[in-house]
Amino acid sequence: MKVLVSIKRVVDYQLQVRPTADGLAVDTAGLKMSMNPFDEIAVEEAVRMREAGIADEAVVVACGSAACQDVLRTALAMGIDRAVLIVAETPLQPLAVARLLKVLALREAPDLILMGKQAIDDDAAQTPQMLAAMLGWPQATFASKIEVTGMQANVAREVDAGIEIVQVSLPAVISADLRLNTPRFASLPNVMKARRAVIEQIPAEGTGVDLAPRLETLSVAEIPTRPQGVRLASVKVLAERLQQAWRALQ
Repeated sequence: MKVLVSIKRVVDYQLQVRPTADGLAVDTAGLKMSMNPFDEIAVEEAVRMREAGIADEAVVVACGSAACQDVLRTALAMGIDRAVLIVAETPLQPLAVARLLKVLALREAPDLILMGKQAIDDDAAQTPQMLAAMLGWPQATFASKIEVTGMQANVAREVDAGIEIVQVSLPAVISADLRLNTPRFASLPNVMKARRAVIEQIPAEGTGVDLAPRLETLSVAEIPTRPQGVRLASVKVLAERLQQAWRALQ
């Protein structure tokens, strides 16, 4: 069985981002970039499947600029067998990424595509669903547990009401949620080996995919600062404050 994992390069989740001067984008200049955390979970799951003998090969793909090679090498250091970069110098929106991944999926013919449930930069959570629809494959999103038996997968999904168990036939698209696993730290020998690995590069322009954006960003702003908390003398005072706040909303 072959597993294909899609990853994205984003601003490191530990950093605070700010809008650009024109208020139309996020200023990433000088910020540390890393693999999207949910995608890292998907990579870990693919590596575990190969180590368990469920998968014969695990391939990772990223769509974006040449700078994405660093996160691809991180995936290789974690244990992925092969990396592919679909090179696109222009910003890509979820629909364009899904179309590019479809082209690669048709070429690679994987039995399973693993992805993070969403990217922490745009929080769109759209690409896995779009890709499954384009391929005509079953999908299981927000997975917290995956059990593969033959050409079927039982997936525990995190939904509003709790945990939903679904069964999908392979090939399928599954997106990883936070509790699926805990990604490993790559060992130094694997990191050094990944630095020397050859990454296949495919120009996005040669795929015939329409990369034109469908969404327009109107503005980007910082999250409003929460007011400082105060200590009140009694529950009665708290009730009075709440009543005042409620009247102010009327």
